[in-house]
Amino acid sequence: MSATVSPLAPKKYPKMPAIEGVRIATAEAGIKYKNRTDLLAVIFDEGTQVAGVFTRSKCPSAPVDFCRENLAGGKARMLVVNSGNANAFTGKKGREATALTGKAAADAVSCKPGEVFLASTGVIGEPLDAGRFSHLLAGMAREAKSDLWLDAAKAIMTTDTYPKVATATVKLGETEVTINGIAKGAGMIAPDMATMLSFVATDAPLSAAVLQSLLSKGVGATFNAVTVDSDTSTSDTLMLFATGAAAKHGAPQITDPNDARLAQFRRALNRLLKNLALQVVRDGEGARKQVEVTVTGAKSSRSAKKIALSIANSPLVKTAVAGEDANWGRVVMAVGKAGEPADRDRLSIWFGDNRLAVEGERDPHYSEAATSAYMKRDEIAIRADLGIGRGKATVWTCDLTKEYVAINGDYRS
Repeated sequence: MSATVSPLAPKKYPKMPAIEGVRIATAEAGIKYKNRTDLLAVIFDEGTQVAGVFTRSKCPSAPVDFCRENLAGGKARMLVVNSGNANAFTGKKGREATALTGKAAADAVSCKPGEVFLASTGVIGEPLDAGRFSHLLAGMAREAKSDLWLDAAKAIMTTDTYPKVATATVKLGETEVTINGIAKGAGMIAPDMATMLSFVATDAPLSAAVLQSLLSKGVGATFNAVTVDSDTSTSDTLMLFATGAAAKHGAPQITDPNDARLAQFRRALNRLLKNLALQVVRDGEGARKQVEVTVTGAKSSRSAKKIALSIANSPLVKTAVAGEDANWGRVVMAVGKAGEPADRDRLSIWFGDNRLAVEGERDPHYSEAATSAYMKRDEIAIRADLGIGRGKATVWTCDLTKEYVAINGDYRS
């Protein structure tokens, strides 16, 4: 954990309510970090349904393989997450570590290994010694409590400077249900599916198929629309668990993803996913500014998103923002290199409400003073209008500072 908390950190955390059917425990296993929790166990009541989305990296971690295999069963009894070691690119040893952890977790809550889910975050390429923590799981399962959501978020941090939590209460039918979520991530963030590690739980009685549909659709405009450094992690995992406990209080069982009663729940879940995704951006390694990039007037929304990511991932755009320099020429560059349809002579660019360029050249009314003042803010909006279609997309990123280089230059040492 970085010594200084990001200036974009939340000023206060929401009070995270308990979710019926979910209990949490954390421990200091000393995997890499000293004197901080680095192990999380979440225990779910029997019958809990589960869905997940994972990295599209062609070099996924052993825990990602383990989760993908178990997801087909659609049921969860325990989630085990460690920080400090990603258990990625660890070959046969990696598979042995997941098998050992899976068995220890299954024994701890008397379930099948297929109802256990694992995630690891930290250094890639170092074997993970599961023997250092697997013996702790039985005790953690016994002592787990329902009100430790902030502790859970702290236990999965690596270079994060603050824990990331969000909660929502919404009606399903006539009954109130709760959704809680935690996330970790600060660097190696360019999700391609889901991102980093994020775990969301609800007491709503939703089937695994419904959860999977909600999650797969929900990541597009949230976790898959943020980037810190354009690097997709080997370990990206986003999981959604539903205990179904609210059924006892009258919430309807929902098994069809197209059920109209899901509308409010879907909106609340998507808001929560976006909240967590933006917290990750605001904790981007060394970040001082949040940047929202919107592209309008593109050939298609797919094309708009590609161009928006080209702008958001450009080191030159991001360093200009860090230096509070309204260098719109770098946005022109990023639009031009995206490999998507664009017309130079129809391109217009805004920083906030300040139009800098219009129809392929500098705006005659552009004010350097007004735009320079705008660039001092800690939230910057960049918009590019291509003028050739109706496609639009928004993505979020952060600036690129000297601290990013410092944090990643000595990450292993």
